[in-house]
Amino acid sequence: MSHDPFQYVYVQVADAVEAEIRDGRLPHGARLPNERAMGQQYGVAPNTIRRAVQELRERGLVVTLPNKGTFVTAPPAE
Repeated sequence: MSHDPFQYVYVQVADAVEAEIRDGRLPHGARLPNERAMGQQYGVAPNTIRRAVQELRERGLVVTLPNKGTFVTAPPAE
């Protein structure tokens, strides 16, 4: 994760997760860890993870199903 002082932390987290998706480390259909686990993984608060996941949804990379979790969708073609 980059530490660019001119970029929001949630964007840095979203960029890191997007890189994992595009590299295949998080394949199509993979379930993302819960907010607390991701917060520990990236060293940020759960609210920051919540906003990062929202950003990933807006980018079309994940979908959240209530009471089931957040899953990787097929990344958009570049």
